[in-house]
Amino acid sequence: MTETLARQRLENLWDDAKAASMTEPEKLLYRSNLLGSDKRVTNYGGGNTSAKVMQADPLTGDQVEVLWVKGSGGDIGSMKMDGFSTLYMDKLRALKGKYRGVAHEDEMVGYLPHCTFALNPRAASIDTPLHAYVPRTHVDHVHSDAIIAIAASANSKELTAEIFGGEIGWLPWKKPGYELGLWLEKLATENPGMRGAVLESHGLFTWADDAKDCYLTTLEIINKAAAWLEDRTAGKPAFGGAKVPTLDAPQRRDIAARLMPAIRGLISKDRHKVGHFDDQPAVLEFVGSNAMETLAPMGTSCPDHFLRTKIRPLVIDFDPANPDLDAVLASLPQAIADYRDDYAAYYDRCKKSDSPALRDPNAVVYLIPGVGMITFALDKATARISGEFYVNAINVMRGASAVSTYQGLPEQEAFDIEYWLLEEAKLQRMPKPKSLAGRVALVTGGAGGIGAATAERFLREGACVMLADIDAGALMTAHEGLAGSFGADVVRSVQMNVTDETQVARAYAEMAVEFGGIDILVSNAGIASSAPIEETSLALWNKNMDILSTGYFLVSREAFKTFRAQDIGGSVIFVASKNGLAASPNASAYCTAKAAEIHLARCLALEGAAAGIRVNVVNPDAVLRGSRIWEGEWLDQRASTYGTDKEGLEEMYRNRSMLKRSVLPEDIAEGAYFFASDLSAKSTGNILNVDAGNVQAFTR
Repeated sequence: MTETLARQRLENLWDDAKAASMTEPEKLLYRSNLLGSDKRVTNYGGGNTSAKVMQADPLTGDQVEVLWVKGSGGDIGSMKMDGFSTLYMDKLRALKGKYRGVAHEDEMVGYLPHCTFALNPRAASIDTPLHAYVPRTHVDHVHSDAIIAIAASANSKELTAEIFGGEIGWLPWKKPGYELGLWLEKLATENPGMRGAVLESHGLFTWADDAKDCYLTTLEIINKAAAWLEDRTAGKPAFGGAKVPTLDAPQRRDIAARLMPAIRGLISKDRHKVGHFDDQPAVLEFVGSNAMETLAPMGTSCPDHFLRTKIRPLVIDFDPANPDLDAVLASLPQAIADYRDDYAAYYDRCKKSDSPALRDPNAVVYLIPGVGMITFALDKATARISGEFYVNAINVMRGASAVSTYQGLPEQEAFDIEYWLLEEAKLQRMPKPKSLAGRVALVTGGAGGIGAATAERFLREGACVMLADIDAGALMTAHEGLAGSFGADVVRSVQMNVTDETQVARAYAEMAVEFGGIDILVSNAGIASSAPIEETSLALWNKNMDILSTGYFLVSREAFKTFRAQDIGGSVIFVASKNGLAASPNASAYCTAKAAEIHLARCLALEGAAAGIRVNVVNPDAVLRGSRIWEGEWLDQRASTYGTDKEGLEEMYRNRSMLKRSVLPEDIAEGAYFFASDLSAKSTGNILNVDAGNVQAFTR
C-alpha cells in the first residue's frame, strides 16, 4: 500500500471556534473546502456536497427549505459561495411527478432551472437529485481512492458489508442521474440507521443532520476503508511485484524529454496540446509491475476518472533493461495510429443514433515502463489534473486487485458517459480557446523589461511560458510575479547563459519535460555597450558577438531541433534593434552584432519555411523604461555620446522619432505577439520596426 491509501489517516481539521459564527451555507462551504483540500478524499473537481437550509423566500418572506448543492463544474476544495446552486426543495419534490422513467431521465435536467431559488445563476449539476432526495440535512459525495478500490472490486457488495456492516449501504452501478437519485432515496428511507452508501464503480455518499457530523462521518468511513485495505494487503507485493527495473531520475527525465516532443507533434496536428510528466512512486510502481499490461487496458472505473483519462492509456513499448530510445521513437507513429484506430472502433461499436460526433481519438495518458507517465491535454492544468486522476485510478487498481478482482466500467457504460448528451452540452458551453492556447514559448532575457512584458502578453493569450535568464535573482522575481498573476501551471523558469551550449540544451530538455515541447522562441537576451572604435577592446567586441550573435544562433539551433521533432511548425522572433539597420556613433560592436542577428533571422526563415517554421524580427529603439540594459553603464555612455544627462536622454530619443512618442516594453511585446500568433501566419523573413519612426531604419 502507498501513503495515498493508508499510513497517514485523514485528520479532523474542523475548528469549532471558526464554525461557531457561520451560517449553515457558510458551514457547507467550510466543510466542502476541508474535504476538497485532501486528494485522498476526492480528486480535483470531483464529488459534491449539500445542505438543506431554511431561508426567507425573496417574494413572500415565508421560511422555505432550500437545497444548497455544489453546482455544475468547480472544485469543492477551492470553490466559493457562488459555486453552489440553490433550489427550492418543494419544487424538487414536485419534479417526481414529471419523471417518465429511465429512458427519459436526461430531460429532468431541463426542469432544474425551474426550481432555482433567488435567481441563482449557478447551473445545477446532474447529481442534484442524489442530494435532494436523501432524507437528511447534510450530504457528502466524494471519490476516495480507498472507497473506490472497494467499489471497483468484482465483489464490492460483499466487501462493503464485511467492512462496514449495516451502517453503510451499497448500490449497483448506475449512471449518475435522476434514477440513481431515487435509488439512493429509497435506500436511505428504508434503512434509517444507515450513514451512507458505496456506489459500485463510483464513490461514497455519507449523510447526517449536522454539518460537522457529516464531515466527521466522511472521514471516519474513508479511514475505516483505508485501514481495512492496509491490513488485507500487508506483506503483499503491489501489482504482482516488479517486472522491469526503474531507471534513475536523471535518466527518466532525459527519456521523457526525447519522447514528449515526438508524441506532442503526432497528436497536435489539428490543435496544439501541452504535456505533463509524472514519475512519482505510485506511477513507477505501476508502470514497472507484472500487472500493468493486464490492468491498463481495462481502463478506469469511476466516471470522474474516466472522463479525464479516456477509455484506456497507451502503453509505450519500452524496455528499461535494454533501452533503445531510437527504436521507440521510430515506433511511435504506428503506435499512436493504432490507438486512434482502436478508439474509432470503440466509438463505432458503441455509438447510438443521437451520439455526438467522434472526438479527438488520441490518448490522454501514456505509460512508459521504468520511466513514468506522460499526459497531454489542451492546456497545462488539464494535463496535470488528468495525470492526477490516473494516479487515483492506479491507487484504486492497486487496492482492488489486492483484495479482489479489479473491474473497469463496461465498455458501453463508459461510452455512454463519455458521449453523454449532457456532457456534450457542457463541452459546447466551454469558452472559445484563446489565440495562443496550447502553445509553448521560450523567452530568453525573460527577467528584463521586454522579456517579462512579452511573457505576460503570451500568458494573457493562453500560452505556457518558460522564462530563461542569466540573472537568477531577477529571474525568480519575474517568475513569481507572473505565476502569481496567471497560475503556477503555465510559468516555468530556467537559469541559462545563451552562450553556453550545454545550458541551452538543458533548458530545452527542461521545457520538453515541463510542457512537452516548444512552439514559439523569443530570442531577447541582450547587452549593450558604447565606445569609440579605438577604445573598443577585443573582449568587448567578443562579448557583444557572443551574446547577440552566437547566443541567438545557439537558442535558435535548439529550437529548430525540437520544431523538426514535432513537425507542427513554429515561430521564432528575434528582438533585434534599430541599430541593426541604422548605424549609430560609438557603438560599432553592438550595431554589428545586431546586424548579424537580423541576417541570421533571414537565413533561418529560408531554412525553416518548408517545415512551417516562421522567423521574423522585431526592431525596438530606445526602450528605456523597464529595460535592464539601461540600468548600468550603457545609459551613462549613450547620454555622454549625445551630450545630455540621464533625465534628458529619453526626451531626446522621443523627440528624434518621427511620431514623437516613447517606446515601451509592452510595445515590443505586442510586436512579438503578432509574429507568434496566427495573425501573421503568412509572414516570415520580415522585420517590424517598433521605434516610433526612424527614417534611417526603413527596411526599404
